[in-house]
Amino acid sequence: MRFIGSKKNLLQNIDAVLNQYLDGSEKTFVDLFGGSNAVGEFFSNRYHIISNDIMYFSYVIARGSLGLNSSPKFEKLGRQGINDPLQYLTSVDLSDYKGDYVTDNFSPAGEDNRMYFTIDNAKRIDFIRETIEQWKVQGSISNDEYFYLLNSLLQAIPFVSNITGTYGAYLKKWDKRSFKKLILEEPTNLSNHRYSNKAFNTDSVKLIDQLTGVDIVYIDPPYNTRQYPSNYHVLENIAKWEKPELKGVTGQPDLDDEKSDFATKKKAKDAMQELLSKVNSKHVLISYSTDGIIDKDEFVQMIRPFAKAERVDVHEIEYRKYKSKIHNDKVVYELLMYYQPKNYETDLKLFDDTDLIVKPKKNSTPKGFIKSPLNYVGGKYKLLPQIMPLFPKNISTFVDLFSGGANVGININADKIIFNDINTKINEIFRYLQDHPSEEVLDTIYSLIDNYQLSKTNEEGFKAFRDDYNKAPDPISLYVLVSYSFNYQFRFNNHMQYNNPFGKNRSHFSERMKTNLVRFMDKLHMINATFTDDYFTKLDLSGLDKDSFVYADPPYLITTGSYNDGNRGFVNWTDKQEHELYDVLDALNDRKIRFAMSNVLYHKGKENTSLLQWSEKYTVHHLNYDYKNASHNTVKQGSDEVLITNY
Repeated sequence: MRFIGSKKNLLQNIDAVLNQYLDGSEKTFVDLFGGSNAVGEFFSNRYHIISNDIMYFSYVIARGSLGLNSSPKFEKLGRQGINDPLQYLTSVDLSDYKGDYVTDNFSPAGEDNRMYFTIDNAKRIDFIRETIEQWKVQGSISNDEYFYLLNSLLQAIPFVSNITGTYGAYLKKWDKRSFKKLILEEPTNLSNHRYSNKAFNTDSVKLIDQLTGVDIVYIDPPYNTRQYPSNYHVLENIAKWEKPELKGVTGQPDLDDEKSDFATKKKAKDAMQELLSKVNSKHVLISYSTDGIIDKDEFVQMIRPFAKAERVDVHEIEYRKYKSKIHNDKVVYELLMYYQPKNYETDLKLFDDTDLIVKPKKNSTPKGFIKSPLNYVGGKYKLLPQIMPLFPKNISTFVDLFSGGANVGININADKIIFNDINTKINEIFRYLQDHPSEEVLDTIYSLIDNYQLSKTNEEGFKAFRDDYNKAPDPISLYVLVSYSFNYQFRFNNHMQYNNPFGKNRSHFSERMKTNLVRFMDKLHMINATFTDDYFTKLDLSGLDKDSFVYADPPYLITTGSYNDGNRGFVNWTDKQEHELYDVLDALNDRKIRFAMSNVLYHKGKENTSLLQWSEKYTVHHLNYDYKNASHNTVKQGSDEVLITNY
């Protein structure tokens, strides 16, 4: 794996520097910026390795190699006649296979004629990646087996890539290695791992803040302005397999939210300062370069306040030379800076790797949050990063009073969660998902799709399915029906007949929808959740205690959303309902039960006068949604999205 900043050639130096300070009792080694995981693998025969990287493909490599101590058995595949999945995946005849995402976007077969891979190798990558995903969904492979296979694929891809070293651009002429056959190989060092190692895919500061008492922390951050997401976007896309839309000659997704502060001149020092303040370990070794954003002397001064007796030992290793036509050769040194944190605590705190893993991130969506499988109008998914930090931390019972698509409740940590919504059709779907395993749900979905030949263009099949559903409604059929409907909306007439039209050339049950569905169900099966269908004034809230929390996201009185127009088979939202809600929330406040309500004070020149008056006795948090950064003082031509709390 050719990787920017890889320490493969410095492993012996790192080992020699550390050995000057170790006393032999050390057992844990944290590789905070794992990258290619060369450092973690080198030390894995001596220590329990905790590897982390914010790039998902790097996490996959660590999870599929460092995270294993032996080769998986693949017993379920064996019962299907596939005894050697690596050989199977590379030998299946693909003569009639048209390819998938990689073929369409990273080979000359696509409209953009990108030359990252030959067409044959792109098809092979597509087939392998899609097959691995299908095996996982079907339950044919375990998590260990999934990451083992995916790691093997990611390790093989660079050997057939038409690039100079990274995926920032492809070569305009084919390199001879591009014509090699893609070969999957198993890691050869699994039996060398001394302990059961852990791999994480999260922000380094967040991780180190939750680790105490570890022995060695190795910090190898980005040191210049080269951003890893843009240089490894192809591997990242293949690892996540979310198939985002790409742009430009090099075919990159929107990476504006992916940039590392450590590789940004204006932010690198602050990011490093915050990281240093969180480290709690027996030993710390930092790799950096004299060619880095932070000057050597300044870096040492940053470390001193966190070091015992302010002692920082700097070891300089001549690494390479840059040749210049103007100046003499510039020698670049690798800096290995060692110190002992003065706040070291000896109590070891580790945790299960599910605690901090950030699942693959959707393009242009909030990071780390689970998204509802339903495209429900008025959903708060995009606002979660703004409203969740405003919620209380310790919640016994969480009540989502108008739960809708359940975007908020599914992301709450509480002993008990009550999802309430008058839309019984929505809750029937959620109860069905709650009561059935994801494999069974997916089998049913694909069976319905096959039976009616549903697609983005088959309107007749859609209409036949809609007619059959209205004759004998059931929850999972409704979910599939909505997946092929206009704008993915739930729309019923006053006789509760589903009447949303066909979503021609757009709506379908996509890979992204499948991912959202499975993630949602995985979380739903883990929590103590109840779905109720009460009108909000009828919901029994008498059992709530002082640690309970009620969230209200009602239809907005001054907007024109289809959910509050009274024409979808459910109750209209008027001044009557608005004031009934105020009374419910006031009653909660009188009982000292915490609540929060989402709403808008202004929208396109309209003003919710009653809400403005009622909210004066509570705290109003003004949010920035899609309203062009309007403040609450200048919003009358836009909208003022708010969260109103009684705490």
